[in-house]
Amino acid sequence: MIYLLDTSHDYDECAVDLDTEPENVGQLITPLTRFSNRHRERFAIDNGAFSRFDGNAFQSLLEREKPNRDRCLFVACPDIVGSARRTLEVFDLYYPKLHGWPIALVCQDGQEDLPIPWQFIAAVFIGGSTAWKVSPYAEAICRAAKTLGKWVHMGRVNTPMRLELAESWGVDSVDGTGISRFTQDRRDLVSKAQIRMELR
Repeated sequence: MIYLLDTSHDYDECAVDLDTEPENVGQLITPLTRFSNRHRERFAIDNGAFSRFDGNAFQSLLEREKPNRDRCLFVACPDIVGSARRTLEVFDLYYPKLHGWPIALVCQDGQEDLPIPWQFIAAVFIGGSTAWKVSPYAEAICRAAKTLGKWVHMGRVNTPMRLELAESWGVDSVDGTGISRFTQDRRDLVSKAQIRMELR
């Protein structure tokens, strides 16, 4: 599993905090922080919609990163937090603007009852409310994506329980605000996960 971090911290040090190899730590670039691409072997681009989507900033970021496009894991197409139906409406109109990029559909509450445009995407990004994110519906989408050879990413993974869930579902990459910003959060994530496993 790859940790995608939106941070100005040294990525090799972050790998030590997470008790993993440097190649398992990549960069998540967002229009909110606009950190420079640290030339990690793996990076992805989020759209910033969880806080507030800024279309101009998003497009500017894509233009900046175009020379690095061949190393990009996915670009999260703009989404509407908590609503799969509205997200799909936005997707239908927005995905042509992402031509040439590996597009991720950000799955939201209600996605289980709606079709996924598999032919247009390279990845699914498990978003949505906390309750939906850990539901059997989200798990089924992850497993379908893996069956179809798509990349699977889960956002807001900041706790050992969430990390274990992501691993059990075969998720390829995760991100989290806490593990991006704080050294102690990264260390706690892996140490507490190890403790939980030892207690089983």
